[in-house]
Amino acid sequence: MDLKHFLVKPGSKVKLDDYDTSGKNLFNDDKESGEKDLAKYKQDIVQIQDVLYAEHKQRLLVVLQAIDTAGKDGTTRAVFDGVNPQGVRVASFKSPTAPEMDHDYLWRIHAETPAKGEIVVFNRSHYEDVLVVRVHNLVPEDAWRKRYHHIKEFERLLNDEGTTILKIFRSL
Repeated sequence: MDLKHFLVKPGSKVKLDDYDTSGKNLFNDDKESGEKDLAKYKQDIVQIQDVLYAEHKQRLLVVLQAIDTAGKDGTTRAVFDGVNPQGVRVASFKSPTAPEMDHDYLWRIHAETPAKGEIVVFNRSHYEDVLVVRVHNLVPEDAWRKRYHHIKEFERLLNDEGTTILKIFRSL
């Protein structure tokens, strides 16, 4: 499977229209071979998670972004089924609570990032704090524009501390 098509170089502009996000070019058309591939990849993930957990040095953050009903929950279940639940956690972000609103907008996100040896899946993400507030005009433009830089630096911090970040945009 060649994933190079999906890799984005840091700092480059991304236009989703330039990408075939269906993933159809990665797998054979028949369901049976796709299920065999998935079973193999799940075994790889189980082994990687065992080593990650035992080593207790690195972290993996999987950011799964998609619109409602695009299958984020189903994707997470399918991919991480069989993985030791002690080493994998899913964090979902809804509207901020009153205590969360008393802190900076990334406070609640940072609290959910993976510990050493852990895999965390963000069902929705810290990008919502730019997207939603921008679309619904919840904060002034100068505030949400700054958030692009904040998020970039937040991810740099996580990376510097040993977190590998895998960002996935799931289309319908």
